[in-house]
Amino acid sequence: MLGLKGKTVFISGASSGIGKASAEAFAMAGARLILCARSIDKITALAEKLKEHYETESIVIKLDVRDRSAVEEAIDTLPEEWKKIDILLNNAGGALGLEKLHEGDPSDWDTMIDTNIKGLLYLTRKIVPLMLKYQLKGHVVNIGSIAGIAAYPNGAVYCATKAAVHCLSDGLRMDLVDKPIRVTNIQPGMTETNFSNVRFHGDEKKAAAVYAGIKPLTSDDIADIVIYATSAPEHVQICEVTVTPTNQATGGVVYKKNS
Repeated sequence: MLGLKGKTVFISGASSGIGKASAEAFAMAGARLILCARSIDKITALAEKLKEHYETESIVIKLDVRDRSAVEEAIDTLPEEWKKIDILLNNAGGALGLEKLHEGDPSDWDTMIDTNIKGLLYLTRKIVPLMLKYQLKGHVVNIGSIAGIAAYPNGAVYCATKAAVHCLSDGLRMDLVDKPIRVTNIQPGMTETNFSNVRFHGDEKKAAAVYAGIKPLTSDDIADIVIYATSAPEHVQICEVTVTPTNQATGGVVYKKNS
């Protein structure tokens, strides 16, 4: 973690869940942060909290990663000293709906594809060239999912977007093999955040049922892995990490005590 002190970290989807937990972990490690999310109030409050507890320098940006022009403007208008971004955490994403493919809502598909794939691409396209321009020993961390390894019933489109994250991570790693920039894809299994609340459009009863009978991972668990990967020695590249609760074997094989 000493190697993270003074690093500049860009985090998308920083207002809650894994993004927020990672921001707190990076702040504790002495990094300075660019916090982005659609909810400016939440990331402003987070920045104030981190300033109070860790004296963390932060910039907050209201940003919807689905909007390519907004992403470009956000990066282009950063103060010059903040453009030296050492670590990009592509965390913004989510799932919507849990229906059979032929019964799904196309608007949900658009949101997932635009956020999970295109948003990641937009940020990567703008920030990696800055890492190269400033000759940084950079690191791109993508938050994928165990769903990107194999599909599960009623989640085909979400699984497809996370399979894309898997392939994009591998492809970027190949494209940067001659540069000092590392690429890590973290693939969590069941992690209790607001993920299920979003998937079920705010139905808290359905969301709670997802985790009944099993102890899921937490946002802090994933943030620990983010810190582990980014603080590894410079010659060590953690290419991929798949992590699940003890009672989950794959995306579709889960043991619940009450089931």
